[in-house]
Amino acid sequence: MAALVALAPIALALVLMVGLRWPATRAMPLSWLATVAGALLLWKLPPLYVAALTLHGFITAASVLVIVFGALVILYTLEQGGALETIQWGMKRVSADSRVQAIIIGCMFAAFIEAAAGFGTPAALAAPLLVSLRFPPLAAATLCLVFNSFPVTFGSVGTPVLLGLEYARPVAEAAGIGATAFNHGVGRWAALLHAPMIVLLPLLMLALLTRGFGERRRFGEGLGAWRIALLGSLCFGVPYVALALLAGPEFPSLVGGLLGLGGVIIGARSGLVAPRGEPWTFGASSSWPEDWIAIDDGG
Repeated sequence: MAALVALAPIALALVLMVGLRWPATRAMPLSWLATVAGALLLWKLPPLYVAALTLHGFITAASVLVIVFGALVILYTLEQGGALETIQWGMKRVSADSRVQAIIIGCMFAAFIEAAAGFGTPAALAAPLLVSLRFPPLAAATLCLVFNSFPVTFGSVGTPVLLGLEYARPVAEAAGIGATAFNHGVGRWAALLHAPMIVLLPLLMLALLTRGFGERRRFGEGLGAWRIALLGSLCFGVPYVALALLAGPEFPSLVGGLLGLGGVIIGARSGLVAPRGEPWTFGASSSWPEDWIAIDDGG
């Protein structure tokens, strides 16, 4: 019974936001009320303690929003200052191929931003950059959200491991495992589990990109960029795994993202690992289906 009550606020938020497509401003207060009701009626927590926990939640949420707000400030500053045009020009000098741009910005740049800031900032920064390079908004959002997977474990300079597992440390300490050893152990196993996907996910996403959004709808066009994808995976994955094994959870994604970004840019500019043939693009935007550009709000 207690487990079901504890699950109810999460289930309610999912039903309202995903099923009924309510905005978070309406769904989350109801989820909070369900949480408060369970705390007061089932667990018999003192009202003052519930109020203190609510305040703690507000402060935690505010800290996340400040980080996201900072990312949006950077984005709009770049936009208003004309820097997006400079980035577009620079990216076209590196490669006019949308597959290469997807690896550089959607994967490596977003991984570095996740490592440095986290909390949704990769999608907030990388997706608009891809859209400015004439990616369909749906493709840009999908790439950034799916690629933002293996960097997350060590995002925000290791926050998911250092703080996210805080409540599991007493169990580890009871077994005679210190906090530092516990953090490093979790980081090591997480990096090893992620290692195969660091290699496979870029290839898979490029294949799905050209199959879902290409003019000819072929998986093979995405796999034609396998050299640049593999270079990015190696430049990111080797320091990612090495630092997780040897140093701890703070820097694997940060250093991996930085080296991966630099390695892919150098490789693309040199032409040694660039895709063969004509640059692949999404075609004229006038031919894009409506659902590539806008999402129906259900109303």
